[in-house]
Amino acid sequence: MTLEEKLQANAKLAIDTLSPLSDVSPFGFNRESVAWVEGYIERQRARADMAPETRERLSQVLGSFVGECIIRSYGGTWRHDGKGWAVYFDDSNAAYPLNKVTKQFDNGVEGGDSILSFFDSVGPLFHRKVRRPWWKFW
Repeated sequence: MTLEEKLQANAKLAIDTLSPLSDVSPFGFNRESVAWVEGYIERQRARADMAPETRERLSQVLGSFVGECIIRSYGGTWRHDGKGWAVYFDDSNAAYPLNKVTKQFDNGVEGGDSILSFFDSVGPLFHRKVRRPWWKFW
C-alpha cells in the first residue's frame, strides 16, 4: 500500500468511525462533515485523559479526512514535500490539511485554527473554475 493509499484509508476510517456518532446525513467527504469534525476536535481537546499518542493518531486520521474532502470538493492530489503531506493543485499551490488539524488540536478554533475556515478558504484560493467567455452567455 502506497502512502497516498494509506491517507485515503485513514479518510475512510474517519467516515466509518464518525458517521454513526454524527448527526450529518450523509456523513462523508462534504462541508457539513468537516464542520462536524471541527466540533469533534474541540470536544476531544477538552478531554483531560487524551494521551499524546492518541491525539497524534487522531490528527493523522482526521487530517487525511479533511484532505480527501478538499480533493473531492476542489480537486488536487496528495503529494509529500519538505513540509509534509499536502493537497497540491499545481506545482506552486498546496494546502496542508494534516498540519491544520494538528494546529486546531494545539490552538483550537478560538486560537484561530479552524479546519472549517481552512476548508472554506481552499475553494476560492485554489479551485480553478472553468469560465465561459462573455460572448457565450447569450
